[in-house]
This record gives sequence, C-alpha cells and structure tokens, in this order.
Amino acid sequence: MSLEEKDIEAEQKERVTSAPFEREDKETRRIVRKIDMRLLPTLAIIYAFALIDRVNLPNARIAGMDEDLGLSLGSRYSILTMIFFVPYIIFQFPANIVIRKLGPALWLPSLVVCWGAVSIGMGFVTDWTQALGCRIVLGVLEAGYYPGCIFLLSCWYIRFEVQKRFSAFYLLALLASGFSNILAWGLSEMRGIQGLNGWQWIFIIEGAITIFLGFCGYVAIIDFPDKATKPGLITRKPFLSIDEATIVLARIQRDRGDAVVDKLTKSKILFYLRDWKIWEFAWLYFLNNVVTYSFGYFLPIILRNDMGHSVAMSQILSFPPYVVAAVWMFSTAWVADRFRKRGLIIIFNCSTAIVGVCMMAYLKHPDARYAGVFLGVSGANSNVPSILSYMHNNIVGQMKRSLASALLIGGGACGGIAAANIFRQQDAPAYTPAMATVIATQVLTIMHVLKNFVVYARANRKAERGERFLEGQVGFRQTL
Repeated sequence: MSLEEKDIEAEQKERVTSAPFEREDKETRRIVRKIDMRLLPTLAIIYAFALIDRVNLPNARIAGMDEDLGLSLGSRYSILTMIFFVPYIIFQFPANIVIRKLGPALWLPSLVVCWGAVSIGMGFVTDWTQALGCRIVLGVLEAGYYPGCIFLLSCWYIRFEVQKRFSAFYLLALLASGFSNILAWGLSEMRGIQGLNGWQWIFIIEGAITIFLGFCGYVAIIDFPDKATKPGLITRKPFLSIDEATIVLARIQRDRGDAVVDKLTKSKILFYLRDWKIWEFAWLYFLNNVVTYSFGYFLPIILRNDMGHSVAMSQILSFPPYVVAAVWMFSTAWVADRFRKRGLIIIFNCSTAIVGVCMMAYLKHPDARYAGVFLGVSGANSNVPSILSYMHNNIVGQMKRSLASALLIGGGACGGIAAANIFRQQDAPAYTPAMATVIATQVLTIMHVLKNFVVYARANRKAERGERFLEGQVGFRQTL
C-alpha cells in the first residue's frame, strides 16, 4: 500500500462517532420533517417530469411520430431510444463533481430549464436525425439531475431512514411515468391545432411544464447540510438555523462519520475504484433497469400491438400498474427501514418481477397477461430505491458515495441501452427473446444478493473480533 493510500485510510479511521448527543427526540423529529417537506416534494416533482421527458417516445411514436419520421424503418426507434443513454452515462460523474462546486440550489434547476427547452425543440423536428441530436443533448443535460438528487438526499439522512426517502422521491416519478401515458393521450388529441401533429404537442407542452418547474427549483431546492445556514439563492434566507444544522450534522456524524465533505483527489478516486462493492452496485442497478426501462419504453407498444388494445386504451392501461407499484414500493421500503434489511427485500421484489414477466410472456389470455404487468412493474420499480439504499448503507464518505452514485446510475443507464436493443423489431409483437432476457436479469440479481449474505456476514464477524475496520470506520457494519 502506498503512503497516500495509507493517509486515506487514516483519514477514514478518524471519522469515529465522537459527535455530541442530539437534543430531545421531539426536536430532532421536527427538523427531519422540515427537511422532508422542503427537499422531497421539490426534487420528486421535477424528477417526475425528467422521467416523462425521457420516456415519452413510445407515446409520441403511436401518436403519429412513427409515420412522420419513419421510425419503423430498420432500427431507427431503438437507436433513438438508446442514444440518450450514451452522454447520460459519460457526464454523470463530472456532474456530481460540479454539484459540490456550484451547489444543488443553482446547478439542479439550471439543468432542468435547459433540458425543458430541448424537449420543446423535439416537437419541431422534421427528420429523425434531428430528433437524434435532441436526444443526445437531452442526455447530457439530464445526466446531472438524478445522481445529483440521490447524492443530495444521501447527505441529509442517516442510513436506516434513507430508503423511505428514496422511495418517496421515486414514488412520484413512478406515478408520473404511468400517468404520462394518459397525459400523452390527452395532448395527442390536440393534433391539428396550429398545424401541428399530436406527437409534437406532447413534446412542446411537457417541455414547457419542465421549464416552469426548473424556475420553481431556484426557489425551493436547498444546499448540502454543511451549507444549510447560508442565505438561499433567491429568498436570501437560510434553510436551517445554526442550532438546527448542528443537530443534523451531529446525527449524520454518529451514523456514518461523513457529515463534512472530504476532499476529492485523483489518488482517492483510484483508491475508491478498487472497492469491488461499488462496481457490483452499478451492476445490480444495470440488471434492474433493464426491466424498468423495458416497461417504460415498450409497455404501450406491447399493449397496442401484441395484446390488441387501441391506441387510447394502450396509453390508459399503462397507468394502473404504476399506481400499484407506488404502494408496493413504499410498503417494502417501510419494512426494509423498520427491520434494517435490504437484501431480503431485493430478493422478494425480484421474485415478484419474475412471476409477472413470465405471465406476460407465456400465458395466452390477455387479462392474465395484463395481470402479469402489475407484478412485473411493481417488483422492478420497487427495487430502484431498494438498490440505492443497499449501496448507501454500505458505502461511507461523501465523495466515495458521490463516485458510487454516479457509477450506479451510469449502470442503470446502460440498462436503458440494453432494454432499447433487446426489444428488436424482428421479434415484435411478442418480443419473446427480450422477455427471457428480462427474467434472466432478475435471477442474476438474486444470486448476487445471496452471495453477499455470506460475504457481508463474514466481514461483520471479522469487524466484531477487531480484525478489520469496515469502510475505515470504527463500529461500522455492512448491511445485509
């Protein structure tokens, strides 16, 4: 081990739980509720429209975009779907460095306003290559928002309250991604107004709403906990008093010892990248997002072309499974935080998704296949906050979590690329090979988590005997 690596480990071991005790529980709960009410709705509503702007292609396609731009020719639709994720992956980690420099109150809403403008531009493209260029720019701009939100949330909460917050954040986005199908159907009925087709109004109106939310974000989004006593960007009032900030920082310091940001250097990045766990978390998120993006990009198309529903019913029927998934997700998150379990919940959700996709792929009756959609959507989407929490419970250090968050969400974006390519035009309308691939991703996830039960338990036993410090922390234990 080099001298610089020894310095990094020594710095981590200094993060012992030496912070003063919190005030009475009532005061702490009040501050946590204050954080919840300010942070979660703002980030979630904006992310909901980020997801809508990202996955509105299938709705636009069946609302006339296919005929106007010739998206059924060759692999055009798959390429248009996939290209978003290339810059989305490349720019994630740089964006998570910028957010610490500029602060989330400035950085995040600026991204939102810019990608809303690009979404409006999508409504005026006249050729599929122009749409391709817009999707690339959209990927660059959206790259910083989701990982920035996850990083920001993880900095405000302790380890065993974070999954409920991740779930609350993702819950609204999940409902929005389902509701977007109904919204798109309503907007597509505007065809003919101002000489524009229905699919064009989908992009224009949804982009305009995104810009409005971005400007709201300049007022509502708050900074990191260690900067919460500084004046706000617009209101010029601090979010927390000095006493309130002291309580927040103290409870984070006791929980994982990283309340204050650590300096990021090239040697630290290389050192953190040697931890196999952060790569495995990215791989697990990849496997899960193959499923979530498969539903996001192809469910309306499967309902239309394979199950035989009309365009309107295909968009409307896409919504109810996401309502059930939202309830399912928050229920499993409550259980996970209450009993401090992560792996068992992930396995349960994977098993549910496997049953659902098998019903969709191999049953004959349309109603039974549609019932499988509910299980598949619920299981896969509920594992989004589960895997995020699994990672943040087992990683210590603000900048290490920043790096791990970027890698994890980049892995999820690769899942989007995979989903766009496994649903091949020649396999339509049943897409049987893609369905088999989706099932395989969930089986692999279960195998990884079972392996970690053994690996993490062995590491915890060594820590109990004083043979090693996990994550360089005195008293830290891996979460199974």
